[in-house]
Amino acid sequence: MSKTTRATQTLAKAGVSFTVHSYDYDPGAERVGLQAAEALGEDPSRVLKTLMAEVDGKPVCCIVPSDREVSMKKLAAAFGGKSASMMKPADAERLTGYHVGGISPFGQKKIVPTAIEEAALAETLVYINGGQRGLQVRLAPKDAQSVLKAITAPLIA
Repeated sequence: MSKTTRATQTLAKAGVSFTVHSYDYDPGAERVGLQAAEALGEDPSRVLKTLMAEVDGKPVCCIVPSDREVSMKKLAAAFGGKSASMMKPADAERLTGYHVGGISPFGQKKIVPTAIEEAALAETLVYINGGQRGLQVRLAPKDAQSVLKAITAPLIA
């Protein structure tokens, strides 16, 4: 497994301090984020999942703790929209250039508006997908927010 991805290159270019962590990705896991948290020995609230969605038909990225679900109503409101829905996996892969299970908010092929669950900013360090299955980057959530120019909002159900 390469530890250099578009995601890690984006973070390095931005001058952000981060560490790279590999784990055994389980393609059969029911919930990929929870499997990553368990494999890393971390609390699921610190292992964030990257989800691709659409608000009023426009693509967005949202980042939430792996043990929580996104409220579509709150996601739409965060972007000033009326409705939100999850993006189809094939569309998410085409838009980001990453495979499902390895989608990182960093270094996506097309930059889209991004929101981070506000509770995640209370953590000192968080894990976010590093651009491939079984690869996470650990960094300060405020650094992630800065690099992504992300808004923070209550997003979880």
